[in-house]
Amino acid sequence: MSPLPEAQLVRSSLQLYRYLLRCCRRLPQGPVQQHYRHAIRQSFRVHADEDDPERIQQIIKRAIEDADWVMNK
Repeated sequence: MSPLPEAQLVRSSLQLYRYLLRCCRRLPQGPVQQHYRHAIRQSFRVHADEDDPERIQQIIKRAIEDADWVMNK
């Protein structure tokens, strides 16, 4: 089960970014939420120069799986 029902609609990096920030809103307020927001931003900065469509889809799939794990934790 995905953390939010919109997970199946994520097709681009911008959609993924917005989706992950929405997931963060469901986490407890404070340091936990700040940590994951920072991690999301850093990850997007690291992968900003990625231009291979197949690799981008792999990153999106993995990010959604990781968000699911965090939300169920």
